[in-house]
Amino acid sequence: MNITYLTTEELSQRIKYNARTIRNDLKDSVLLEGRHYIRPFGQRKILFIWENIEEDMYNASNNSVYSVPMANGGVCYGKH
Repeated sequence: MNITYLTTEELSQRIKYNARTIRNDLKDSVLLEGRHYIRPFGQRKILFIWENIEEDMYNASNNSVYSVPMANGGVCYGKH
């Protein structure tokens, strides 16, 4: 299995969000450590896992408007 690791700047080019927005708003709320990004060797540097981000973006676009992604990778569906 190939895993593509991206820096914040590389991810910002792919998903068309500002790097600052990714760091301040998406990290730890939408993008979760261990699922969407890692800190190699416990350092400050963050590497994003593109395949997991891409999969979750695709799943979110196909799910109901009333779905909430869960930290364990699942989705919680609300009432319609």
